[in-house]
Amino acid sequence: MNTDITRYGTGARMSEAVAYNGILWVAGQVGAPGASVTDQTRQCLAEVDRILAQAGIDKTRILSAQIWLADMATFADMNAVWDAWVPQGHTPARATGEAKLATPDYKVEVIVTAALK
Repeated sequence: MNTDITRYGTGARMSEAVAYNGILWVAGQVGAPGASVTDQTRQCLAEVDRILAQAGIDKTRILSAQIWLADMATFADMNAVWDAWVPQGHTPARATGEAKLATPDYKVEVIVTAALK
């Protein structure tokens, strides 16, 4: 068992991801403020891919995902991007909800937990 904690993209307030004991927790990812939910979802998922790659894994290792939408009316638009991105046969457990995000310019936030190798 690895008891070392590894932090990725560590800043003054938070890290982009933290790995411990074979698990990687990725902080909420958002897209460019003001962009459409489709574009923001693409950007969020590209950031997830980037962070997973830093940890030496890919999206097939995602265990769970939480997706927060500013407006559930955009659920189908977000899902269209998600469905094209998520690898079939490796879909994680997922929850989606509506929430007031950090700024009204954010339409979606994606949070994932993944298994390291």
